[in-house]
Parts: sequence; structure tokens; C-alpha cells
Amino acid sequence: MTRSTPVLSDRRHPGAFALGCAAVTAGVVLHLPMFWMARDNGFRLADMAMDDAMLWGMLLIVVGIAVAGYGLLPKRATSAAAQDDVHAVAPEDTPLSWAHWQLLVTLTVALVIDVMKPASLGFVLPGMVDEYGVSKATVAWLPFAALCGTVVGSVLWGWLADLFGRRASILLSAVIFVGTSICGAMPSLWWNVGMCFLMGAAAGGMLPVTYALLAETMPSRHRGWALVLVGGLGAVGGYVAASGLSAWLQPIFGWRILWFLNLPTGLILIFMNAGIPESAKFLLSVGRFNEARATLRRFGCLLEVDAARPAAVPISAVLLPHAGAPSSLVARTWALSVTAIAWGLINFGLLLWMPVHLVAKGYGIGPSSALLTASALIALPTIFVAAFVYSRWSSKGALIGAIVLTGLGLLGLLRLEWMAPAGADPVWPVALLIVGINGIIAVLLPYAAESYPLAIRGRATGWVAACSKSGGLLAQGLSLVGLIPALGIASLLILAPVLLAFALVLRYCIETRGRDLRALELPSGITLEPPRESA
Repeated sequence: MTRSTPVLSDRRHPGAFALGCAAVTAGVVLHLPMFWMARDNGFRLADMAMDDAMLWGMLLIVVGIAVAGYGLLPKRATSAAAQDDVHAVAPEDTPLSWAHWQLLVTLTVALVIDVMKPASLGFVLPGMVDEYGVSKATVAWLPFAALCGTVVGSVLWGWLADLFGRRASILLSAVIFVGTSICGAMPSLWWNVGMCFLMGAAAGGMLPVTYALLAETMPSRHRGWALVLVGGLGAVGGYVAASGLSAWLQPIFGWRILWFLNLPTGLILIFMNAGIPESAKFLLSVGRFNEARATLRRFGCLLEVDAARPAAVPISAVLLPHAGAPSSLVARTWALSVTAIAWGLINFGLLLWMPVHLVAKGYGIGPSSALLTASALIALPTIFVAAFVYSRWSSKGALIGAIVLTGLGLLGLLRLEWMAPAGADPVWPVALLIVGINGIIAVLLPYAAESYPLAIRGRATGWVAACSKSGGLLAQGLSLVGLIPALGIASLLILAPVLLAFALVLRYCIETRGRDLRALELPSGITLEPPRESA
């Protein structure tokens, strides 16, 4: 099997990237002595003055991130081949190769590392409340800042991915992960809040870019289940990793150690770069045909230059946006955006408020604890069911089905609040709601990555991811100002965007199961050349 292009060979200044990574790592290391000196005090650093080494370390981190970002700028196109003579032939029906499986495992580990960052917030908050001596309302600014960061990062990284490449965006997130590990040495709460915003931006930005890269690399026959499964396992694995490391390390080193874990995990993600190829379709779109050919060969595909095959679709038609698409794409974006906002309102709002409401209605602490337990237990099987339905039946149908289950759960909560007798069992409406929202998030971003042309795929997927966090941002904003609505009112208000999402998805979204993504680029009336077996 032909190997892909050497590491970072498609970047303009790979040496600058290496230098930037070294500077960021050195900046973090300069913070470790202050942390270790506090070992006899339970690693408590609140209100301590930062020494000169820490200040120089912060400067190194800022400069290092900038230099690493400069090093990730892509090379300019060097091939003078006429684009109309270049044809990409993908063996869509061939079995998965070892290169595909390697990519699946690598991106799953990358997503576990990505999800672990914001998931750690829930495990550090109790220690922060105790050390800084602030109220829970004050410390709630940390998850709020992290959510703000994910919204900004999802949009910004999607834009960067379309301009500079998928792998470059993932690597930039990894460098920032390393830099934000200094949260573990910050003596001030508000420094942590600022760092949480930056960490959230990197984590929120990496997620949609990963989906875009995977969608552009997997054969159509396997793309659906791979997208859903990798995303789902990454999400569950990230939470399991955060909770497991918290249980193991916090009793020894305190809550700050969970932030310092960003250093080794970020470096792991950087060194995993060799197993994360740049998207061949992105390389083709910027005219880097030699690198694209090497990457395609690694995954069992061909890139041919042959002007004598008039039946083939020219690569320019496959890669460039065309007139007639914008109106349908705008409607599709509205549909997915409303779905994402509704999910965020439920996941970061209604489900977090529900335990308090249930206790207030006299259900006791049992149902509240059972709710969180059910979320963890239901998430994993829902992922496998969603992957099966998405890839074997219908991608659009899987999304609609998840929206329907979510709506039924909300209707069940309305009945529980206003019509059911006192003491009625809340399990079934809560279970429907949890299954529904787990199904939505399992398929939403994979579906978005399959629904847009190459030129805007990163930005569009990032926008949908940002909308999912913006719903949570709105819900957390209500919590911060003490305007949490009653359970029935909240369910009724959220039911409106859920019903709107159902109608919009039904009307404007397309079926993507098994579809060649190049078809999204074609002008009306033009069809793709049937795939041929590679030699």
C-alpha cells in the first residue's frame, strides 16, 4: 500500500509549527514548579502571586500558538494540470482497508481527547468552589464561558478548515489544548474562566472538523455508520475518561490535575498527526494534485489525468460551487440549525433543571439520581441503534425519528405536569426524551457533514455545532440570572422549536445514505461517472 504524504509536507512552514509546539510546551512546564510547591498545602494556589517563570511561560504560550498557527498555513498550489482533465475515481463498494480502520481508531481517540476537555468541568467545579471560597452561582461562569467558547470555536474552526485544511484545524486545537493546561496553576478564578473560553473554542472547533474529514475519506457505503459510531464513541469515551481520571487522580493531586492533563493529551493528539491525513478532496480543491494522489492511493482510490475520457465528470464540476444550490442550502441550514438549538435547550437546560423540579414536586431524590444514571446507560446503546438505522435504513429518517421521540418525551412531561395524577411515574417521558436527544446528537453532525458541498462543508458543520451549543448558552444564561421556568412551561416553550425542526427537516433535508458526496457539487442534470475498481 502506498503511504500518504509525509507529515506536514503540505504545510508552508512545518519547522515553525514544531517550534511553536516546543514553545507552548515549555511555557506550560514553567508553571509546574508553582503547582508542585503547593503539594504540602493540598495543591491549593488560590490568591498566590504568580512568579516570573509563570509570566514568561504565559508569554511563551501566546507566542507559541501564533507561531504554530503560522506554520500550519498550507502551501500554494504547484500543479499546472488542467483541472478539467483530472478525475477522482473512488471504489465505493470495496471493503474497508487497513488505512480506513486506522483512521477510524485515530479519530475516535482524537474525539475522546476533545470531549474530555469540557467534560472535566463538572469534576473540577466542587474543588474550585471549596478552594476559591465562592458561591456555586459564581463558579457557574466557568461552564458558561466554556459554552461561549464552543460556539465561537465551532464557527471559526469551520471557516479555518475550509480555508487551510481539516488536519491543520485539528492540530491547532491540539496546540491550544496544551496551552490551556496552565489552568491547573492559575491562582485566580477569573484566569480559569478566560482559559475555559479558550479551551471551549478549541474543543468546539475540532468536533465538526473531524466529522468533515471523516465524511470526505470514507467510502459512501460505510460513511454513515462510521460517522455516527466514531462521534458517539468519542462522546461517551470522553466522559468516561474524564470521570475515571478524576476518580483516580483528584484524591492525590486535587482538582487542578485534571487541567494539567491537557498537556500530555494535547501532545498525544499532535503526535497522532501521522495517522490523520489531510482530506484528499480539500487538497484537490486547492490544486495540490500530487499530495491528493498519494492520499487517495493510501485509501484505495485513484486520481487520473486522462483527457480522452469524455464521459467522466471533470473535477472542477465536482469541486466548485454552482448556481442553483444556495436556496436549497439555506433552507437545509435553517432546518439543521433549529434542530441543534432545540437539542441544546434540552440537553443543557431542561435535563439539568429537571432534578430540581422533580424533587420540588415530591418525587424525592431517587428519580433525580436515576435521571443521570439513565443518561449514561441509555447513551451507548442509542449510539449503536442510531448508527444501524442511519446507515442501513435512512439518514434523514434517523434524524426525523429522533426528533419525533424527543417531541413525544416533551408531550409526556406536559402531561405529567398538567394532566397526570399526583405521584405519576415520570420514567417513560424522561426515557423517551433521553433516547430522543441522544439520537439527535448522534446523527446531527454526521448528517450535516454529508449535506454540504466541499467548499463550505467545514463552515456549515461548524455552524450547526455552534447552534447546538447556543441553545445551551441560552439555557445557562437563564440559570445565571435566576429565570429558570417551571417544568411544564419549559417543556411547552421547547416543544415549539422541536415541532418546527420536524417540519423543516421533513421538507428541506435530503437523503444522504450511500450518496457520493461529489454529487452535491454537480450542476443540475449532470451525473457522476460510475465508480471503477482500482488497480
